[in-house]
Amino acid sequence: MSPDGVPLDAQIVAMGELHDIAEHHANQADWVARMAPAAIVFEMLEPTQGALATRMQDAAPETLADALNWEERGWPDFTDYAPIFAAADGARLYGGGVPRDTLGDAVSQGAAQAMGEDAILFGLDLALPLEEQDARENLQHEAHCGALPSEMLPGMVEAQRLRDATLARAALQALDETGGPVAIITGNGHARRDWGVPLYLGFARPEVSVISIGQYIAPETGAPFDAWVVSDVDISDRADPCDAFN
Repeated sequence: MSPDGVPLDAQIVAMGELHDIAEHHANQADWVARMAPAAIVFEMLEPTQGALATRMQDAAPETLADALNWEERGWPDFTDYAPIFAAADGARLYGGGVPRDTLGDAVSQGAAQAMGEDAILFGLDLALPLEEQDARENLQHEAHCGALPSEMLPGMVEAQRLRDATLARAALQALDETGGPVAIITGNGHARRDWGVPLYLGFARPEVSVISIGQYIAPETGAPFDAWVVSDVDISDRADPCDAFN
């Protein structure tokens, strides 16, 4: 599907990305401009940073990046994300990220324990079906280039579940406080309909309309999104993500 053809007519639209592909962020900026959301939830911001980002929307990109400790927290070049913030055009910004300490709690104690009283609302008290658990652990193994010991993989799945539920909670907060619509800027894994944020939104508020969008750099079959875009980009000089584990 072309970027111009993706549907945006829902109360919440989860806009996936590959973090290091600039064209994906350009597409997200275009979708935000077309959608004109009342609120935007960023995976890249923690909850306490949302209000700061809202106040500083008109700041120069480098000033905003410094205020948000963007690079220090490990996100790709802020220059790629700046058009999304520029397209926000007065929307209220929210942080849907999970602090590192809380992620550690999810790894060691489970997503439900780490989230606390909202866990049941988002279905975190329910064990995953065995087939799905295995598939998710395999994906974590691949995503970390085989560098993690097998005993860590269940905890990494729990951390992912917590991230998804936290983004869903932030999106519902944004919807309630602004009336919507709400855009979510996040990685593909969180935007996918079957395992990601849309699933947890369905647990908590099934009446809310949700659209999930994925972005790829190569064709996919059976992609778990309502719509997806394949970007024609040159990745010959793209860094090998496994280098970080070597």
